[in-house]
Amino acid sequence: MVVELVSVGTELLLGNIVNTNTQYLAEQCASLGLSMYHQVVVGDNWERLAEVVQTALRRSDVVILTGGLGPTEDDLTKEVCAEVMEMPLREDSHTRKRIEDYLKNGIFKKIPDNNWKQAQVPEGAIVLDNLNGTAPGLILEKEGKTVVLLPGPPSELIPLFQEQVSPYLKKKQPEVLRSQMIKICGVGESQVEAEILDLIDGQTNPTIATYAKTGEVHLRVTARAKSEEEAKRMVKPVVKEIKSRFRDSVYSAREEETLEMAVVKLLQKYELTVTTAESCTGGLLAGRLVNVPGASEVFREGFITYANKAKRKYLDVSKSTLKKYGAVSPETAREMAIGGVFAADCDVCVAVTGIAGPEGGTEEKPVGLVYIATYMKEKVTVKKYQFKGNREKVREMAVVRALDLLRRSILENYR
Repeated sequence: MVVELVSVGTELLLGNIVNTNTQYLAEQCASLGLSMYHQVVVGDNWERLAEVVQTALRRSDVVILTGGLGPTEDDLTKEVCAEVMEMPLREDSHTRKRIEDYLKNGIFKKIPDNNWKQAQVPEGAIVLDNLNGTAPGLILEKEGKTVVLLPGPPSELIPLFQEQVSPYLKKKQPEVLRSQMIKICGVGESQVEAEILDLIDGQTNPTIATYAKTGEVHLRVTARAKSEEEAKRMVKPVVKEIKSRFRDSVYSAREEETLEMAVVKLLQKYELTVTTAESCTGGLLAGRLVNVPGASEVFREGFITYANKAKRKYLDVSKSTLKKYGAVSPETAREMAIGGVFAADCDVCVAVTGIAGPEGGTEEKPVGLVYIATYMKEKVTVKKYQFKGNREKVREMAVVRALDLLRRSILENYR
């Protein structure tokens, strides 16, 4: 079954807001086993929107439109679709009552008349109650074609899709799709592909898709079958084979688990406490860790030692080391990691020092040079990295590599 996404709103064309709805819906449709060949953005114009909908209906089985369901005159999505589908608008008493109850509990003493526009629905449409806003979702069916209308705000769209549209689409899709994500860190995308090229070249069902993230590579293994159990059996051996090839580079096989979650889980498992000692990353590393629920059990404190004086004061980095080797050096990274453990009285410290740029680099120490160190069980591990990109990219990559080095250090010491 082929699905097409249409995002409605002149503000999207002008770049005033980021179109996160399309990303969300594309991922959800893929997980449902729907094929998608086109995504369209169109402004608030009757003729152009009608043309887009007509074209989408000719080449797709299901068209999902987002936005343009509000109470104002430039909200045209429902009216245009009703005309294209030849389903005249009628007031729905249930929707009118729901809008009235929703707005009476809000800021309005008297409900503006234009809100009743949202109670008009195409005759014969399936009405989806929107518990987070006034505009209902709608499903229009005619001659084997389906049009789904969803409100634009993600806080309204996502619950509507998850709770009502997704189950509807599952019933229309004859086959079951089962996916599992494998998350890899510390290996480049090209290297990952080279390692599994034989699996990719020979794939039919299940399939393997690669996704490059900042410092990570995610592999999605997907099987299509007649039942959930059959699809699960098909995915399992492929996932097992990929894990055997990448071993410790695989940090998770769960879609929702992030790298920092995996690190916190390891720290909790081995009852370890951690601190961070950061220079060029300026607290980004600590921020990633404390974003994880339960991090308070393992995270002791973080040191942001941007200046040399701070490195000496808080982490006991020696003056002679800084003078001889400089702040960006394996020697300084080593002393930062050791100093962090003693300063915080914890089990492990991960330290980062580098040149994020755009200035400050030299021929000997170019922009993007970063040293990362861990210290645990009286053992120091120091890694050198040369990152490419702007200041933001260098700092992001440094954080990912620091989390990965911390993870690998724990595995090495506590297996």
